[in-house]
Amino acid sequence: MKFDDKVPIYYQIKTYLYYDVLTGKLKPGAKLPAVRQLAVDLTVNVNTVQRALTEMIAEKTIISQRGKGNFVTEDQDKLAQLKEQLVMSQLAHVYDQLHRLNLSDSEIVASLQRYIDQKGAPQDVERISD
Repeated sequence: MKFDDKVPIYYQIKTYLYYDVLTGKLKPGAKLPAVRQLAVDLTVNVNTVQRALTEMIAEKTIISQRGKGNFVTEDQDKLAQLKEQLVMSQLAHVYDQLHRLNLSDSEIVASLQRYIDQKGAPQDVERISD
C-alpha cells in the first residue's frame, strides 16, 4: 500500500479496509487478518493498525470477538451508511477540485454526464439532468 504523507496512516488504513468491505473482498461476517499480519502486509507499525481497528470497532464497522479476532459487521444498514459516507467523501473531493477550475455546478453536472456517457453507462440509468 502506498501512503499519502498528507493524511494520517491510520486513516488511510481504515479507508483501505472500507474499500475491501465495500468491494466484497472482505464479506460481511468475514474475519479480518490479525493485527500483526495486517501490519506486516501494509508495512506499518502494529500500533497504527490497532488505532485504525479501534476506531472501526467504535464505529461498529467491525466487531471484535475476544479470543477470536475482528470480523466485518453483518449490519447491512451500517454497510450502506459506510458506502454513502465514502461516496460523499469522493464526490466532495472532486467537487472542490472542479470548483477550483472555476466550473459552475451546472458545468460540473454536464461534465459528469459527458463522462458517464463516454464510459458507456448502462442504458437503464437515468440521465443526471432528467
